[in-house]
Amino acid sequence: MTLDYNSLLMALAVSATCLGVTLFGSWFVRRSETFLLSCTPGLVLIVSGIVAYGLYVDDPVVAFAVVSFVLFHAGFAIIWGAGYQFRTNILPLRATIACALAAMLISIPPLLIGYDGLAFIAENAAIATMLFATACQYWRAREEALVPLIGITTLYCLTGISFVLCAAVLIADGKMVLGVAPSNWAEDLSLAICIAGMTGIGALSLALHQWRLAARHRLEAITDPLTGLVNRRALFDRYGQSLVGPKTAVLVFDLDHFKSINDTFGHAGGDRVLKIFATELAANCGAGDTAARLGGEEFALVLKEVTPDRAEMAAERIRKAFAGHEIHLEGETLTCTVSVGVAPGRSMPMDFDAMLSAADRALYVAKRTGRNRIELASHLHSVSIGSARTVS
Repeated sequence: MTLDYNSLLMALAVSATCLGVTLFGSWFVRRSETFLLSCTPGLVLIVSGIVAYGLYVDDPVVAFAVVSFVLFHAGFAIIWGAGYQFRTNILPLRATIACALAAMLISIPPLLIGYDGLAFIAENAAIATMLFATACQYWRAREEALVPLIGITTLYCLTGISFVLCAAVLIADGKMVLGVAPSNWAEDLSLAICIAGMTGIGALSLALHQWRLAARHRLEAITDPLTGLVNRRALFDRYGQSLVGPKTAVLVFDLDHFKSINDTFGHAGGDRVLKIFATELAANCGAGDTAARLGGEEFALVLKEVTPDRAEMAAERIRKAFAGHEIHLEGETLTCTVSVGVAPGRSMPMDFDAMLSAADRALYVAKRTGRNRIELASHLHSVSIGSARTVS
């Protein structure tokens, strides 16, 4: 072994440390990104493994190699677990532990019985497998942020390939017993790729974090924080500049006597009622449809590819389902109702604002003529329901 190899090991340790600090700092800024925090202990273990391996390079005592194997396998398993957590928001703790233990079981026993060459082949193969599995997690999530995630996937794959080369060279040499740390061109290349990979993954992780942060801000700007539906601004951003065709309907909903709910049960009770209705509205929102909270107790639903009759049926289904909810507030059970204005599509396309205004006028008629009913903007016919109990 040469000083250059030890220098590469030191550079790799520094690179991994910098990556760990970068990821931890990014998590600290936005703590909802828990996968960044999960990566940090994995990198700490890998850096510790590099230190232990450096000791083995200088003094090939089996104990140093065993410690480095344990630290490497645990660290790379955690890195895989963090990748899974990035994609699913779930840290697979049991799978991570199982992955680390499996890698240790195939690589450490040969080391203990004197077949260190075989042990290093198994170690390189296990690490490569975990790196490819990590790359797979980011690849599967690539639609979220195509460029940085493809970059991260590529770097993990290249690093995994470098470990495959290390194992392949040892297999080609046919030495199952080495007595010292492996020393060949593949080892040097692997170290260089790992250093570059760590640096690149750190930079791309920062880019990915900033992209997620910006996406979160964009989402918050168009989402109603109470109900999770899109807000009025988002609704007009989506439809405000386009004409509404004959197969699109706009429905406007207003909760009946909502002020009395707030007065009786406070804003917490009112918020609960709003969320229950929003859930019912979202449940009736199909692919291509949009459910929105316009403000206060007023909501809208834009239905695509629907006839006037089906739009009216959808409004009735929502009205009836909401009226059937038994809502428990402060020891009391109550039912609430909603009035609906429906503006079905016309043969002559109209702008969205005109359609929304037509639905709003129909809603006003429904409220004025008894509430808990549906009114069509066309005034062809209306549906009147009088059996449900209205909060007053």
